Amino acid sequence: MRHFLRDDDLSPAEQVEVLELAAAMKADPYGFKPLAGPQTVAIMFDKSSTRTRVSFCVGVADLGGNPLVMESSSTQAGRGEPIADTARVLGRMTSAVVWRTYNQVDLETMAEYSGVPVINSLSDDFHPCQILADWLTIKEHKGDLAGLTVAYVGDGANNMGQSYVLGAATAGMHIRIGAPDGYQPADAVVADALAIASETGGSVMLTNDPIEAVARADVVITDTWVSMGQEDEKAERIALFGDYSVTAELLSHAKPDAIVLHCLPAYRGLEIAAEVIDGPQSVVWDEAENRLHAQKAIMAWLLNH
Repeated sequence: MRHFLRDDDLSPAEQVEVLELAAAMKADPYGFKPLAGPQTVAIMFDKSSTRTRVSFCVGVADLGGNPLVMESSSTQAGRGEPIADTARVLGRMTSAVVWRTYNQVDLETMAEYSGVPVINSLSDDFHPCQILADWLTIKEHKGDLAGLTVAYVGDGANNMGQSYVLGAATAGMHIRIGAPDGYQPADAVVADALAIASETGGSVMLTNDPIEAVARADVVITDTWVSMGQEDEKAERIALFGDYSVTAELLSHAKPDAIVLHCLPAYRGLEIAAEVIDGPQSVVWDEAENRLHAQKAIMAWLLNH
């Protein structure tokens, strides 16, 4: 039984396979029906969502299945039922579980006891589905991923920063994280990424200098500075990350044909300037759409394994 809980759950070859499947599904949106029956996929939300909710619901339907959307607060799990018990029930009634939650360990418990593929649609530690969408987008605009330089600036300790180092290493890319001291990915995650990069030819660089991170990069990426659950820290975070905003001036240090990604929601004037996200180098709307195709691919791939 295979699950997708963090980016390195796919080997380099498997990541390529999933991305190729995503491209095929984008070209033929209704030509793949691994959930015909229809089979049901449980889609659970502990956190608010727009793109994850829409893309997984549409994706399951496109694959011939039935999306069963549940707000965790309205289930018995929201009243304290052990996750292992919920997992055992879901595994007997559904073909897969997609969960947007807080604790990575809870996803691991769900995977251990459900008996069906479990997909991390976002946790506090990782956001692997977003990385697949981003890589699909970069492939569409840049071709092969291996050897490209990708700069991520902002909060490197959040789920996106951690997924970028793992996902980029898996793809053989050179990932640079530009973040303040104390806001870099966890040491253990970086160590895992470095081990992968040693096999794929990629690399990982951590710096507190946003210009150093972005210099001659092929791709520049950022994310909100205030993730869900950090609203009380907003003023402090805005002050801390101000130098890491993706402005036209910062972007000028990247390659002239660099593309810009943001997983959304975006806050113009904070982590990214309006003239950048709405400008000619931005591919964020392709990126948002590609959540659908990438997630269809990972669902189908897991069901086949």
